[in-house]
Amino acid sequence: MGSSGLRTRPLRVVLSALGIAIGIATMIAVVGISASSKAQLLEQLDKLGTNMLVASPGDRMFAGDDVKLPKDATGMVGRIPGVRDVGATGDLKESVRRTDRIDKDITGGITPRAATEGLLRTLRGSVADGAWLNRATGRYPSVVLGSVAAERLGITRAGQQVHIGDRYFTVLGILAPMPLAPEIERSALVGWEAAATYLRFDGHPTSVYERSDDASVQRVHGLMARAANPENPQKVRVSDPSSSLQAKAATQGAFTNLLLGLGGVALLVGGVGVANTMIISVLERRHEIGLRRSLGATRGQVRVQFVTESLLLSALGGASGLVLGSLATLLYARFSGIPWVVPLWAVAGGFGATLAIGTVAGLYPAIRAARLSPTLALHAA
Repeated sequence: MGSSGLRTRPLRVVLSALGIAIGIATMIAVVGISASSKAQLLEQLDKLGTNMLVASPGDRMFAGDDVKLPKDATGMVGRIPGVRDVGATGDLKESVRRTDRIDKDITGGITPRAATEGLLRTLRGSVADGAWLNRATGRYPSVVLGSVAAERLGITRAGQQVHIGDRYFTVLGILAPMPLAPEIERSALVGWEAAATYLRFDGHPTSVYERSDDASVQRVHGLMARAANPENPQKVRVSDPSSSLQAKAATQGAFTNLLLGLGGVALLVGGVGVANTMIISVLERRHEIGLRRSLGATRGQVRVQFVTESLLLSALGGASGLVLGSLATLLYARFSGIPWVVPLWAVAGGFGATLAIGTVAGLYPAIRAARLSPTLALHAA
């Protein structure tokens, strides 16, 4: 009996269910996109690891202008028990340009750095095109570009040339993106010996990167400043690059809550539409109600009929919203290249909220229908 009222008014049912569908679809899409983005961050953390630390000079404002790491800082950090890989970079006071015709002041935000051979392995990076620096190529004017640096310079493949300082360097390779080391993405990396020979590098590392065993991370963190600069450990800053990704993953829900609120408002509006539809349905079907009552239907049976009709209407909108929200999340995930995740609790919670809205929306019309007098209802018809 509850479904018969819906089948006789299909257009009204579709329009009423649409409000519920929009609210549920919004909530599912918001939660799904947030969960998918968080899953991508966690995948990156699993792949890149949380066992990397970086030692760099402290704040010059408090430590003086001559803040530098010792030349042998990389080797000393590598001798800490538990450290597996170590690499370093050193900033160079030169500009990187596509040709020598471009003014030196136009840097494009690209920083030239000297790099050790172990840097790529320590960062768990990869080369998108070409090759990484080795003992041979690290002695000659060759350079490896970060992904952002290559894009800004218009370099698309290895073998091309860029101008650093007062001479051209051959592009040996182009790196893939590195989420844990965004500064490397914007860098032009020259071999340690080549930087000293051609770019007046003083040999002092600016950043020392290390990878340690997971069980040794905390202990290495406590020893790294002293190892990098035994004479002035207070002038060394030790940081954890993975903490930014961890914080980003932890704060994924901040903006999500606001959008969930908007989806909740849309769901409430849909509930009001369902209630309005049911009230109109009661007014239009007074003859039907009066006829059922005169044939022996109790008030409770009439109430159940209209509450059931309201639940079916809400469930139809909720199911449509779940499908639309999941499809929206799937399209976003495929377009963005991230995992597709729709949490089960969001699906269950969204559908549960739909049924609750349907029950509340149909309760007053059902009570009103049950209170109709059979005689007056038949007379009005």
